[in-house]
Amino acid sequence: MAGLGSCYEGGDGEGKKKDSIYHQVKEFLDKGETLAVATIVSVKGSTPREVGAKMVVTAWGEILGTIGGGCGEADVKREAIEAIRTRKPRTVRIDLLDDISSDSPAVCGGIMNIFIDPWWPERDQEAGSAR
Repeated sequence: MAGLGSCYEGGDGEGKKKDSIYHQVKEFLDKGETLAVATIVSVKGSTPREVGAKMVVTAWGEILGTIGGGCGEADVKREAIEAIRTRKPRTVRIDLLDDISSDSPAVCGGIMNIFIDPWWPERDQEAGSAR
């Protein structure tokens, strides 16, 4: 299976659909679940993942994919659950510039900006009725 947030280059068209992060999002929505898609939109310095990496967070805190792990990912998870609750997208800044002497595993030397987009089953109908 291709990693979440990456391109899938091989196999048939059906395999591409099943491996995409958005296929997984659709499966959750079809079950009536709410979730958020967190996407790295910019980085500065050294970061564990690059721009475009995605992570799905469910309303109950399950994570699919990764934007890098560790404390930063835990912060994004908390923000994603709040975005789901409020149904409002947000951008969060994850600072991985801790003092090197802190022995923190979060020290990569960079900064990531992550856009968190909440999704819920009725979202498309709500957007359509707002027009």
